[in-house]
Amino acid sequence: MAKATKKQALGRGLSALLKDPDNDIKSVSDKNADKVIGSVVELEISSIEMNPFQPRSNFNDENLKELASSIRELGIIQPITVRKLGYNKFQLVSGERRYRASKMVGLETVPAYIRIANDQESLEMALVENIQRQDLDPIEIALSYQRLIDEIQITQEKLSDRVGKKRSTIANYLRLLKLHPIIQTGMRDGFISMGHGRALINIEKNKDQIAIYEKVVSNNLSVRETERLVKAYKDGESKSVPTSVKKESSELPDYISEHIDAIRSNLATKVGISASKSGKGKIVIPFNSKEEFHRIKKILTGE
Repeated sequence: MAKATKKQALGRGLSALLKDPDNDIKSVSDKNADKVIGSVVELEISSIEMNPFQPRSNFNDENLKELASSIRELGIIQPITVRKLGYNKFQLVSGERRYRASKMVGLETVPAYIRIANDQESLEMALVENIQRQDLDPIEIALSYQRLIDEIQITQEKLSDRVGKKRSTIANYLRLLKLHPIIQTGMRDGFISMGHGRALINIEKNKDQIAIYEKVVSNNLSVRETERLVKAYKDGESKSVPTSVKKESSELPDYISEHIDAIRSNLATKVGISASKSGKGKIVIPFNSKEEFHRIKKILTGE
């Protein structure tokens, strides 16, 4: 416990160095820069601005509330990273969820690593740090890769070295950006996987791409079934969208099959249910309009 107190006191001591206007640290060669840069410093939240280069746009509200609760009880375990813009002025490089959650619980200061970097370096740090996260959807990752390539003028080969991924992996993510925006949104919302998206990329016409996507979602098709549906489309003489696809044979456990009709009847929609031998599974509830969504929501939540 004494060790933690000492660390916090050190952070407050270092933060005092940043509040001397006559000796403002502007570069790594300035006095006391070596004491501050790279160290954990307690910074006032009010002195930190959001990063305009932040590639992440979606933040799960429930997960953010859980993080805020953890911070309220335990504090911030992993400091955020900021870059110095001017006197007592900083910009977030990474750690936006921790920053947002800290503001939610009313913290006045947060522990932060301080970096001195130009805009390009800040963008690269934010993008690369973001890509390494485990909870990003495929489209978020693809957009981060594309921004690195476009704004930092980096090739796929060099990007592969920067992020530690195979070039083929990066290329597969980038190809997802060729999908129609509706399908990209469906992937971000979890209606289809990256495997489904890779299959749908092979459909050139937008209207047919969306038509097949709708069949995949409404029929809860697996990736393999989607690939067969796409193949049937490409092999067809008229290039029309196939009206059906042969479902993979899979028997649902009794505890599901005995109740699936009741679930579908109660929700008045074709609910898709799948389950693996290990017992894991998923339930997909399709809807065709805002009104239908709210109808289903009312049934599920009673509100």
